[in-house]
Amino acid sequence: MVATKKVGLFGGTFNPIHLGHLRGAEEIRESLGLERVIFIPAAIPPHKEMADVIEPLARLEMVRLATAANPFFSVSDVELRRSGKSYTIGTLRYFHEKEGDSLFFIVGKEAFAEIETWKEYGKLFSLSNFIVMAPTGFGKTPPSSRLPKGLASSFHYDHDGGYWRHESGHTLHFKEIVFLDISSTRIRELIGRGKSLKYLVPSEVETYIQSHGLYRGGRVAGEGKNSV
Repeated sequence: MVATKKVGLFGGTFNPIHLGHLRGAEEIRESLGLERVIFIPAAIPPHKEMADVIEPLARLEMVRLATAANPFFSVSDVELRRSGKSYTIGTLRYFHEKEGDSLFFIVGKEAFAEIETWKEYGKLFSLSNFIVMAPTGFGKTPPSSRLPKGLASSFHYDHDGGYWRHESGHTLHFKEIVFLDISSTRIRELIGRGKSLKYLVPSEVETYIQSHGLYRGGRVAGEGKNSV
């Protein structure tokens, strides 16, 4: 019998993408044996203030540049091609039609803690497995404290496997990764102060930011369709 392929979906604003994003995705891919990880930049992220978020096509191009050297990484513009806010439920429905039950949606611990505020959050787990990236030492917390209250009745904990199983059969994994102390917010602040981004973002991304004048002086750079 041929094993079912596992496809990781990693959504985010990526404003800009940095080495923390890339390292986290690589650790999750290796840990879960994912065949590939698809990065999905959001067009209009529902939970973000848009004042500091640059034009979607510029963020998409930076993700392409950042992932090009990894044969296990690819990029999708599905959320940029869809009008309105970039809700995860729509993205998972799109990929579920294409990939079936092979999906593993990757999310950070802080974002997962707010999942009850996501659109149709109760239906998300019927479309995909979930992987929550957690910091080292998180495994010491009791499993019962890891789920938001609104999800508790839909899952049961598999003590042997060390993961949660949804009533649909999909799984929810909390995976510890080595967190790099890097954030997109911090990177934007450094750019505004004229500081180096070396060793925070891939060199290709740094060059792209510099050549397009992104994130400087409070300017929402990359306005219009000619920025990429």
